[in-house]
Amino acid sequence: MTARVLISDKLSPAAVEIFRTRGLSVDLWPGLTPAELRAVIGDYDGLAIRSATKVTRELLDAAPRLRIIGRAGIGVDNVDVKSATARGVVVMNTPNGNAITTAEHAIAMMFALARQIPEATASTRAGKWEKNRFLGVELTAKTLGLIGCGNIGSIVVERALGLRMRVIAYDPYLTEKRALDLGVEKLELAELLARADVITLHTPLTDATRNILSRDAIAACKRGVRIVNCARGGLVDEAALAEALQSGQVAGAALDVFETEPATSSPLFALDNVVCTPHLGAATSEAQENVALQVAEQMSDFLLTGAVSNAINMASVSAEDAPRLKPYIELCRLLGLFAGQMTQAGEGVPRSVSVEYEGLAAPLNHRPLTAALLSGLLTPLMAGVNMVNAPVIARERGLDVAETVHDRPSEYQTLVRVTIATDRQTRSVAGTLFAGARPRLVEIKGIKVEADFGRSMLYVTNQDRPGFIGRFGATLADAGINIATFHLGRAETGGDAICLVSVDQPVPDAVLAAVRALPLVMQATPLEF
Repeated sequence: MTARVLISDKLSPAAVEIFRTRGLSVDLWPGLTPAELRAVIGDYDGLAIRSATKVTRELLDAAPRLRIIGRAGIGVDNVDVKSATARGVVVMNTPNGNAITTAEHAIAMMFALARQIPEATASTRAGKWEKNRFLGVELTAKTLGLIGCGNIGSIVVERALGLRMRVIAYDPYLTEKRALDLGVEKLELAELLARADVITLHTPLTDATRNILSRDAIAACKRGVRIVNCARGGLVDEAALAEALQSGQVAGAALDVFETEPATSSPLFALDNVVCTPHLGAATSEAQENVALQVAEQMSDFLLTGAVSNAINMASVSAEDAPRLKPYIELCRLLGLFAGQMTQAGEGVPRSVSVEYEGLAAPLNHRPLTAALLSGLLTPLMAGVNMVNAPVIARERGLDVAETVHDRPSEYQTLVRVTIATDRQTRSVAGTLFAGARPRLVEIKGIKVEADFGRSMLYVTNQDRPGFIGRFGATLADAGINIATFHLGRAETGGDAICLVSVDQPVPDAVLAAVRALPLVMQATPLEF
């Protein structure tokens, strides 16, 4: 069935055409009310938005088919990412499409602030010629302090160094090497506040960054500092900033974003030393076109190939890697599903998962593989699990997940081994890819066994004694159940053995009880793949 995409905000016609050219069904319905959107969203696999559409928990509740939300822009404040993740919906943004535009706006705001351009414009238009009133400051040789030095911040750094400014930065994720490459000095926040002549913010709004320029932080700044915020409203305590602007602690502020938007009133608006714009950071024709085209390509890649780019809540899988990873993802999902069904069958509550990658699987991108494995493991235990929410659910359940990559010769070209520890026992299962694409079991509990995954299977552990196979086969035959494949393995002669049978139909409970009652049988578990 052709995937359907709803565009609920204004998007470039070229972006709409990308969806159609890629073979997707797309509807452009900007301006829907929340109620109207809830009424139709259930028919769509993808939702493309800008900032106007609010993706709430209530909207997600009405969208059982939804697989992806694409935000044409950087900020996802208008998306309930936590609820989307819980429902297994991928949330993507386009962090690169408007990075240059936003960085340029921050530089422009910094110049406007330093030379009082808006005030001088208003004065001149009013017929005044107040040349002596508007004494500005040079940016050359001033110290620019960046709070946040990611994609946009690094572009601001490049421009600021071109202006011969000294640049310092606070960013917990900025490595010393990256700081050296950019030409910035990495500092803790307190030292940055004390040294910066101009502070500009380039960080998302999170619990950790909300009011990062608080009343106390502003008081700790160098007197006469200038503050520029083109990132997100809520990073600066606006009431404290207004007081600091009036007292002279802050010489001026340039704000493109506000705590409440649209910002129709604010104590900052009455102050002459404040430059305000209505969230114009990404408002250039180039940026609007870029983010629209980027989100259309990203969403199309995901819906058609499974490629994941710029996801907020899932590991990335490039369009080039997606076809190569697809059989490995399926192998990991099936191994997890095997282990999950065995756990559901009474082997206890899973406490830890260890995943080992060998051979051709060793150098791959393991995050999506492990996510697929966790999805399979948790599927028999709860509904609605997929690769998006499985890692989150695993963390919430206290499941310890470890990955090991072995750089050693392997018996198989590729091998993935999963070890599940429960409160009762530890079980391992390993698999490979036959002919490079077909998932196959090769080991269960350390016992060698070669078996393809069938839709309906029966897993039996028994004592290795003569007569078991005949009685077992006869039991299934008497019930009219046809055996498609039959695989055996044993640890040693006369010891524990396993039997993995693929059958043409699910095994009824009565037949399962008869198998369990057979002599030598220790366990019998039905499996569905």
